[in-house]
Amino acid sequence: MDKVTIIGLGLIGGSLAKSLRAKSIFNHFIGVDSNSDHTSRAVELGLVDEVMELGDAISNSDFVILAVPVNIAETMASDILDKLDKQTLIDVGSTKNGILEAVKNNPKRKQFVATHPMAGTEFSGPDAAIDNLFDDKAAIICDAINSEKERVSQVEEIYKKIGSEVKYMAGEEHDVSAAYVSHISHLSSFALALTVLNKEKNVENITTLASGGFESTVRLAKSNQNTWEAIFSANKENVLEVMDNYIENMILFKHAIKSGNSEVVKTLIRQANEVKKVL
Repeated sequence: MDKVTIIGLGLIGGSLAKSLRAKSIFNHFIGVDSNSDHTSRAVELGLVDEVMELGDAISNSDFVILAVPVNIAETMASDILDKLDKQTLIDVGSTKNGILEAVKNNPKRKQFVATHPMAGTEFSGPDAAIDNLFDDKAAIICDAINSEKERVSQVEEIYKKIGSEVKYMAGEEHDVSAAYVSHISHLSSFALALTVLNKEKNVENITTLASGGFESTVRLAKSNQNTWEAIFSANKENVLEVMDNYIENMILFKHAIKSGNSEVVKTLIRQANEVKKVL
């Protein structure tokens, strides 16, 4: 393959460009982004070789990557498929049900492979792109049965070349798991940051008392508002379910601490310690 188009030149799109270029998987990189500051910066950073309008970019490429927020991806995916000739289209969004529903009746559905590389940071934009972001990370391919087998194999090979371990899941299963593993982590971080900022108005006190635990827990609160609002909305039912479960556990801790029941507190912590077997 020679030319790749990357639609969306932020953290994931830019980091993919870096990894794909480093492994010489593509020789020429075309960028598409509605933000002119992003496109010019992506060229300056060498993430892409040139910038084109969407239609021209697709027609001049062999492979297309859709790396925009999930709500935008859902509205764009079918239109992009309509513009394809023989190219393969992948997305890299954190939710899958919406985009899979959007393309399910498209005549070129089999040219689309739904993916989610499980990698990222709390930063956004072209300057957030980093080398080797996908090393030793999982890359999920969803509903592969509805894509051409050869294209799925092609996408799997690309992810493996940039250091990812490929896993297969159904889209619905993916979205449930993502809500429990990823989305609640961000919600918890946002809520913790709000709690601290609302209670402690003295910034110096926060920085003085903040330990590594606070810093690592609240790190995700710096994540992009547009990206995460779209994810929460797209995966609303699963997110609400996991929030209910999370609140139930917070209430258990609250009641045990309030009543001075140290044995219940220790039991809850001991049960939570079992996560080390997973991690």
